[in-house]
Amino acid sequence: MKRIKILAISFFTAGFTMTSCNDDFVNTKPLDAVSESAVWSDAALTDAFVTNLYGGFGNGGFDEQMLASLTDETMFTHPGRGITTITEARSNPADNGWINGTLAWANMYSRIRACNLAIQNLEKPQFNDPTLVNRLMGEAKFMRAYYYHQLVRYYGGVPIVDKAYTLDDPDLLAERKSYEECINFIVKDCDEAAKLLDGRTMAAGRATKAAALALKARNLLYAASDLHDMTTAKAKSPTLAAYAKAEILGYTSGNRSERWQKAKDAAKAVLDLAGLGYQVSLTAPATKEDATNNYMNIALARNGGEKDLILGRYFINAKQENGGRQGLFNGPNGYHNWAGNTPIQLMVDDYEMMDGTKFDWNKPEHAANPYQNRDPRMYASILYDGANWKPRTADVATKDPANQIQTGSYEVTNASGAKVQYFGLDTRQSSVEDWNGSYTGYYVRKFIDPNPSIVDQNSWQQIPWPFLRYTEAIFNYAEACIELGQDAEARTWLNKIRFRSGMPALTESGDALRERYRNERRIEMFLEEQRFHDTRRWMIADKTLARKANGITVIGKLKTGKTMSLYKYDPTSYDYTYKVFEIDPGKENRAWLDKMYYLPIHRDEMNRNNKLVQNPGY
Repeated sequence: MKRIKILAISFFTAGFTMTSCNDDFVNTKPLDAVSESAVWSDAALTDAFVTNLYGGFGNGGFDEQMLASLTDETMFTHPGRGITTITEARSNPADNGWINGTLAWANMYSRIRACNLAIQNLEKPQFNDPTLVNRLMGEAKFMRAYYYHQLVRYYGGVPIVDKAYTLDDPDLLAERKSYEECINFIVKDCDEAAKLLDGRTMAAGRATKAAALALKARNLLYAASDLHDMTTAKAKSPTLAAYAKAEILGYTSGNRSERWQKAKDAAKAVLDLAGLGYQVSLTAPATKEDATNNYMNIALARNGGEKDLILGRYFINAKQENGGRQGLFNGPNGYHNWAGNTPIQLMVDDYEMMDGTKFDWNKPEHAANPYQNRDPRMYASILYDGANWKPRTADVATKDPANQIQTGSYEVTNASGAKVQYFGLDTRQSSVEDWNGSYTGYYVRKFIDPNPSIVDQNSWQQIPWPFLRYTEAIFNYAEACIELGQDAEARTWLNKIRFRSGMPALTESGDALRERYRNERRIEMFLEEQRFHDTRRWMIADKTLARKANGITVIGKLKTGKTMSLYKYDPTSYDYTYKVFEIDPGKENRAWLDKMYYLPIHRDEMNRNNKLVQNPGY
């Protein structure tokens, strides 16, 4: 498959040449830059410039720190990265905390300027290739919409800059526009991009009509949500109610039902596109094995699962980028990996039983066997104690020939036959890189290539980051239907996801259906940067993100008469007990303040532009 490559080309400033009256030899062109006029008069260079617009994607969400660790999905293992500044609600204009480069204010505006340059020059092309011009214009408008989308969903209304400023402009400062104006601007760019890209076959990783429509649908869904309906938002939050510039945060007038209808229609336009979607025509739940494989195929974008991916950030081994190191970043320390973002018990507990009922620690049969008969997506997403995984590296293989995750402590018998305590290889008391062990007792499986040859820090993988998925469009459509009171239609589409996942159909209505939907979205979109935004736009963060991160303690005691000189998970030889514990507040002490519904604009940006107003609570 052809994949987009991010190029580093010095196109953002024109090349300079030295001149003299008679000394032509000094009137030369630089060898390490391309002049602006050369870029826009050459079709290949213009194409390269537009390709470079995708550079703002970075690694997608595949950085060492993941947005999931700012939510109730995972926690970050290593100190000093700015994660707890946000999870403990300490973010402020002087110290925002950890911010991924794909959403940083200055980074996004530099990318927007590049998009504006492309759009301006493509409006009056200097080469004769209308087909190419329209395609590049469509990509540039999509990318501008995407970068504004990133800014708006983190900061609320932002300055709309639709031209590339020059030194000749009398005023380089701009005020924040209303949230409604920003959404309208993004939607307009998406509509125009979709029209320009209609009917075109694009390389994987480039904008398409489907991507433009999916991005539009996401923005309209956000626009209809509680956080951006200021009557609702003010009623739920005194901090937002006290903010003088409510129009920056959401809609202060208009009909909310009409906004939900627009969100529904936009999502349905994606669902109606041909050739998208994976295993969404089942009429009954898939088997547990098939369901687990279905979810893995989607996460790995292979074996048909790639049809669910509308827009991804692709990686190739020939270009070793950090986006290809998820196994290293998140894998178990017992495999010489770093255990960066580890699932917390709150996340694990929200996977239902296979019969569709809730998992409950108060039920003895659940507490005794917490990893049995669960939603098949859990087995494709989470590595838990006793889970089968890859062969260990050569230096560890003799300690675990069974290739099972070991996150507990267990009794084994020594040479004298006495029982002694043994700490699992994937714990913080391991004999292998204990400093990289999980605090929670879990590791991520999702997005990690199961290929046994891709094991440790010397391995790279080629799994794409999913920016936009067909499944998200299903969720967006179903949510709009629920909010419009069209429960039967919502269930029809949600059950397509449920059946693919091996889970029974939803039957609820009203508030109960809304709650089931929200949990379904949480499970399906695990690690995909949805939860950070969903908890905020639904305004439930005070009930979800404020909860303390927690983990599991696993203890295995040998049954009477049983011996085990080399540990392996074996319920016939061991009695296992499981106990949930809260993470030590000294490690992470999660809290919520309503100011965290939006990120603060950094004080440096505020000092550069005196027309900006700060977000509420800062």
